[in-house]
Amino acid sequence: MAVRIRLRRMGAKKRPFYRIIVADSRSPRDGRFIEEIGYYNPLTDPAEIKINEEKALGWIKKGAQPTDTVKYLFKVTGLLDKIKSNKETTPQTPEVKEE
Repeated sequence: MAVRIRLRRMGAKKRPFYRIIVADSRSPRDGRFIEEIGYYNPLTDPAEIKINEEKALGWIKKGAQPTDTVKYLFKVTGLLDKIKSNKETTPQTPEVKEE
């Protein structure tokens, strides 16, 4: 199952509000999701972004791929730097060749 971290549109017509969710890539944009990890309100000045960092990092460690827009939101909040530094400090498991 390919899991994505993406935006789910909420709010009234012409008044968008987005929830940042973890969902199967095959499910519809506003359909079934696994977990909600934050929200994004573009109508406020400055735009309001709230992300639960522990949940986001946990899902990324499990292999969830953020969409381009969510990746940008991670960059704005500083979470993308944490993700990159976390990948650099995590030792890669050496490949074992069987004889």
